[in-house]
Amino acid sequence: MPNIATVLKSEIVRLARKELRSETEGLKKTISAQRSDLAAIKRRVQDLERAIKVVARAATASKSSAKPGASEEEGGQFRFRAAGMRANRKRLGLSAADFGLLVGATGQSVYAWEAGKAKPRGKNLAAIAALRGIGKREVAKKLAELKTTG
Repeated sequence: MPNIATVLKSEIVRLARKELRSETEGLKKTISAQRSDLAAIKRRVQDLERAIKVVARAATASKSSAKPGASEEEGGQFRFRAAGMRANRKRLGLSAADFGLLVGATGQSVYAWEAGKAKPRGKNLAAIAALRGIGKREVAKKLAELKTTG
């Protein structure tokens, strides 16, 4: 036969758990609602950050398109793309050594520029830009002049 103290103790534990369960149930619902609110706020912040990036890109694009070419002539800055230089060299039918001779560099430097391992400096950039708008005949004349004088 069970001891009265044991029965009393087990009944007290059962009632205490029942009371705690009813008290914590409301807290669990509140915590769940707060977690879903927090997740919604995080999603909203991410959306706003994306929107800010888009606006910033559009602002920088509009600034750069407002004065096309103005910074190139004024500051001596030229846009450089390795693939564009390679395409121009092939269009002109030049070897890397000949292209380097025209722009004041070595053939190895031209290969490094085309591979993206290095970038040309100011005077070389200006020479590369000057070669963009001329044809094969003019390049052949310049190359012949450089080979005879050098």
